[in-house]
Amino acid sequence: MEEVKLLGAWPSPFSYRVIWALQLKGVSYEYVEEDLSNKSELLQRSNPVYKKIPVLIHRGKAIAESSVILEYIEETWPHKPLLPKDPHQRAFARFWIKFAEDTGLTFYGLIHKVGAKQEEATQEAKQVLKTIEEQALGEKKFFGGDTIGLPDLAFGWLTVWLQVMEEAVGVKLLEADSFPRLQAWTLNFKEVPGIKQSFPDCELLLAHFKRLRTMFVAEANA
Repeated sequence: MEEVKLLGAWPSPFSYRVIWALQLKGVSYEYVEEDLSNKSELLQRSNPVYKKIPVLIHRGKAIAESSVILEYIEETWPHKPLLPKDPHQRAFARFWIKFAEDTGLTFYGLIHKVGAKQEEATQEAKQVLKTIEEQALGEKKFFGGDTIGLPDLAFGWLTVWLQVMEEAVGVKLLEADSFPRLQAWTLNFKEVPGIKQSFPDCELLLAHFKRLRTMFVAEANA
């Protein structure tokens, strides 16, 4: 049996992207939880440039960065494809994966910022959600059509992490009246076999975000 090991951290949506991909493919793997305040020698050796999770180790070789890992998984285990065959559709999928990467920090501004800057971040985040719903998702069940794919995994953090973040901060973004198609997508995503049992504990995640929020507010007011 070939070795597949995933170094991750439970609050990280980037770790879960990889978990979801492996489980959708039916790939057996060993999960290793990393303490990011005391990073293991294995993590530092496996990702010497960034020293960040997630890292996938396959047959003794390490692959870092979640979007790169997703592509590696798709190419290494091509059964149950998560990218379409058509070149244009594949490019479309990769565009939105990149968009998810580029805009993710916009939402974390809700946690990091206070006052007028937080309100600005809130409006920016709503505009990003509007773009995702209108330009990426459209009228489709999933971002690629009727079946789940890599763009869904890239945006998968919207299903739980964003909702918990909203509660921690006291701001509502993903309202059903404003984003009905994204709301429907989150429900569809959570019901996919291989995904629906693979989310962090919401209470623990809420406590995690509240700790971060308290820390950043204290720094802003210092």
